[in-house]
Amino acid sequence: MSSTGQAQPNTGKLIYRNDIAPDLAILRIQPADGSSIPDFKAGQFVTLGLQFPSEDKITYRAYSISSPPEEKRYFELYIKLAREPVMGKFTSAFFDLKVGDTLYWRKPAGAFTLEDKRADGSPDNRRLVLVASGTGLAPFVSYSLHLQSIGSKRKIVLLHGARNAQELGYRSIFEGMARSDNFVYIPTVSRPNDELSKGWRGNLGRVESLLVRSDGESTLEKTIGQRVTPENSFFCICGYQGTIDSVIAILSPLGFVTNRNKRKDGSFDIKIETYG
Repeated sequence: MSSTGQAQPNTGKLIYRNDIAPDLAILRIQPADGSSIPDFKAGQFVTLGLQFPSEDKITYRAYSISSPPEEKRYFELYIKLAREPVMGKFTSAFFDLKVGDTLYWRKPAGAFTLEDKRADGSPDNRRLVLVASGTGLAPFVSYSLHLQSIGSKRKIVLLHGARNAQELGYRSIFEGMARSDNFVYIPTVSRPNDELSKGWRGNLGRVESLLVRSDGESTLEKTIGQRVTPENSFFCICGYQGTIDSVIAILSPLGFVTNRNKRKDGSFDIKIETYG
């Protein structure tokens, strides 16, 4: 997502980076004036800006926030250096930032937020199934930490697909959360022979493979011990368009409806965000 505009930008600085793979990092951006992070909702994005020497205007790009709304010291971001089809100038410059470097930011926005009510206004207590590919994980980190922070009892199942095991960002945090009864973590790796997957003994394949029924049950259903239906599960998908299309193709025959094609009463069971 990219944008330009005339709004007065806020100045920020990079205060932390953790390179978890050669082209994947967790970054933290703090307001340069020491102010608190403005209020936002889990799942929203922050728009960041860089000033290139050859250009008069600031160039902006939006990134999903992985930190929860309760974290007021900084925005945390989960960033991949995309090399295909062509490495973008902004992505390259942003990924090369060092701790202490300056950039610009605009207040968070976005509609990919948690759904906690049904179309009729009643509480939506269905199991929340979060399906992410790559850095599409970012808003689900915010979702999960936020729900944990407010003491929510809603059951969460997080499915994350990455190329190799090292790119399973936030894995240790999710494995810790999975010790509770309300949280299930199901990671999968599509390149098990990659050097960065050495020692991986978990699920193999793309994240959508966890939803494919084999012998009457999917990996997801075997793990939770129940068949998923629109009555008991609500899906959120964030990732590449191919991932989204595949998951919808699997779930639609089961009666699931997306927020882009709601039922006449306004109800839906899948919320979508394309990322990357």
